Amino acid sequence: MVLLAAAVCTKAGKAIVSRQFVEMTRTRIEGLLAAFPKLMNTGKQHTFVETESVRYVYQPMEKLYMVLITTKNSNILEDLETLRLFSRVIPEYCRALEENEISEHCFDLIFAFDEIVALGYRENVNLAQIRTFTEMDSHEEKVFRAVRETQEREAKAEMRRKAKELQQARRDAERQGKKAPGFGGFGSSAVSGGTTAAMITETIIETEKPKVAPAPARPSGPSKALKLGAKGKEVDNFVDKLKSEGENIMTSSVGKRSSEAAKVLAPPINMESVHMKIEEKISLTCGRDGGLQNMELHGMIMLRILDEKFARIRLHVENEDKKGVQLQTHPNVDKKLFTAESLIGLKNPEKSFPINSDVGVLKWRLQTTEESFIPLTINCWPSESGNGCDVNIEYELQEESLELNDVVITIPLPSSVGAPVIGEIDGEYRHDSRRNLLEWCLPVIDAKNKSGSLEFSIAGQPNDFFPVQVSFISKKNYCNIQVTKVTQVDGNSPVRFSTETTFLVDKYEIL
Repeated sequence: MVLLAAAVCTKAGKAIVSRQFVEMTRTRIEGLLAAFPKLMNTGKQHTFVETESVRYVYQPMEKLYMVLITTKNSNILEDLETLRLFSRVIPEYCRALEENEISEHCFDLIFAFDEIVALGYRENVNLAQIRTFTEMDSHEEKVFRAVRETQEREAKAEMRRKAKELQQARRDAERQGKKAPGFGGFGSSAVSGGTTAAMITETIIETEKPKVAPAPARPSGPSKALKLGAKGKEVDNFVDKLKSEGENIMTSSVGKRSSEAAKVLAPPINMESVHMKIEEKISLTCGRDGGLQNMELHGMIMLRILDEKFARIRLHVENEDKKGVQLQTHPNVDKKLFTAESLIGLKNPEKSFPINSDVGVLKWRLQTTEESFIPLTINCWPSESGNGCDVNIEYELQEESLELNDVVITIPLPSSVGAPVIGEIDGEYRHDSRRNLLEWCLPVIDAKNKSGSLEFSIAGQPNDFFPVQVSFISKKNYCNIQVTKVTQVDGNSPVRFSTETTFLVDKYEIL
């Protein structure tokens, strides 16, 4: 079998994507594809047509055709088997069988086509192997990134250690009444060591204000001097060159997830000198037939003080939880004071809280198998029908005091069966054909919008639609624990403070 070309074209013969496996000119392939619609006879049920020189083996795909151009002496049975594999590859990379979608993912399709056929002959591969080969996962790249991240962490730790040494030297000099030693590298003692240490410490501690370093100006003339350590910058230089040529460089998935988390947990604009971050994470597993297998919730209050004059304070905590959470204070917090008066303060009132750093002062934990504690119940009913499965899925908010934002309910789908047929839906949906997932997206679920349903049909078995996974974000915490007041230790005068509350999902599955 000699396969000349594989192409996706319109019904008028216009080529959208074409991959030639032997040497052919563009004019010839465009001429062959333009002649293809004229050769088809609608009165016959064949999936191939022949000319004096080539054979067209094709499969209709809605408004498009998947066409293989082969020699006349090729095996028609092998051609049809290859055609089926080509047709299954296209939905893996394109959500819809439309011209715009095919054009957008043309390079992904060409790479996949090259895995199926090499030099005109069919390779012994299946769809799963093609998906693995085109991912191009590199172990060396992972090792390089891990080493680089380790080096960055070590460098930051060394910077913090040096800054502490400089700050300690300044304090010792002030304590002895001597002039602080200078730390200039070129004999300049105009800037004292104390100022330098304070500047370095401030730069390291205030990590929430990232600064972008300006690009160094390159000299106009050629430089022939030796450059030490230039080898380690080859990757960065290569990426910079790609960016300068207009290429879009995709960041790693880890970096993407961390940036998304930073957006979710970004501090408010009106951050006061005393700021508290109340964060809860839930891990929940339910059975598909009902019943809570396990639910575990962890919460914490983190305190950040930006002004040194508010470092000696006490937090008034209001605990209206009725679910039986277990509370635990920091070892440096006065536990007796918290138990008696619900006040968070240091054991030694003369000491102060750290400045410009997040300090966990109170944490709590809730673990239960009580079904009434489930904040959002998910009920998934797949039922077999003649053409596959009819799936009904519904949600209901049990904790009506909550307001859940950006809710995504992810339902797995069988592979290589096409897109689901949506019946009724509250909200919106996304079909990810590459990962075989249906994502049901709901912007807000609250007391006014506490229930909704989704119905769809697709080929498959009931077990194919589990586990169902849920993710959401909420600015109201599950356990009703809040800081209502902040006062100073001396004088008991009130202090202005800001609060940021976040309720996140660590794991939420229906098995």
